[in-house]
Amino acid sequence: MTAAIIDGKAIAGDIRTELKGEITELADKGVTPGLAVILVGEDQASQTYVRNKDKACAEVGIHSEIYRYPADLSEEELLQKIAELNNDDQIHGILVQLPLPAHLSEDRVIDAISPEKDVDGFHPVNVGKMAIGKEAFYSCTPYGIIKMLERENISLEGKHVVVIGRSNIVGKPAALLSLKESATVTVCHSRTKDLSAMTKQADVVIAAVGKAKFLKKEDFKPGAIIIDVGMNRDENGKLCGDVDFESAKETAGAITPVPGGVGPMTITMLLYNTVQSAKQKA
Repeated sequence: MTAAIIDGKAIAGDIRTELKGEITELADKGVTPGLAVILVGEDQASQTYVRNKDKACAEVGIHSEIYRYPADLSEEELLQKIAELNNDDQIHGILVQLPLPAHLSEDRVIDAISPEKDVDGFHPVNVGKMAIGKEAFYSCTPYGIIKMLERENISLEGKHVVVIGRSNIVGKPAALLSLKESATVTVCHSRTKDLSAMTKQADVVIAAVGKAKFLKKEDFKPGAIIIDVGMNRDENGKLCGDVDFESAKETAGAITPVPGGVGPMTITMLLYNTVQSAKQKA
């Protein structure tokens, strides 16, 4: 048996096409969704992400503003810029690209963004709403996973979902959103004893470990749905996930590839959240 491949790139493309339609409807009401991205310092990966976000905005018709600052920007100046954007009616989403230089407090910066414009879903108010099952802006990667499963007609209701990783960006929100879909959820992490025993019980595994090809086919039960959030380089410098794709696809019922699985969904959900924010304002 070979797994069905979950094509995140195609699903992201479909959602972007739908967003274009919504943006056209908003334009008729005189509203253009606006996203402001703040980039501090010269981190190469961050530069690439921001370029990709800008390109994606242009593709669907979202107005995008990028604010680039040197690494020695003071926290006061950054907070001042955020306050300005909070009050700007043309901006519906604010995103501060992480990681920030060490002298800037990520917590203070995230707290400063208005929850109504926190399209990254990191503000404690949005995280709290998500935890109690209320509508809010959800963190883009886990939300993308939920949307992807929806589009593939894979229901989480009554399924055992094992999430590997407990970060605030992927692991915890993925667990909370799976609960919201009526799954039974187990969260595993670096201190979990006998991880393989846990993953072998899972109907769905969401892997966010950050270790190349960490999970092998013997870690999964036959027919499991495998969602690979990892973005790593293998021994040949090739992009790969946390799951050994070639071996695992022989066991899995469905699996996301890396690249082309969860990755394209992340930026797409950022666009989605920005459009939702503009619709709320309109």
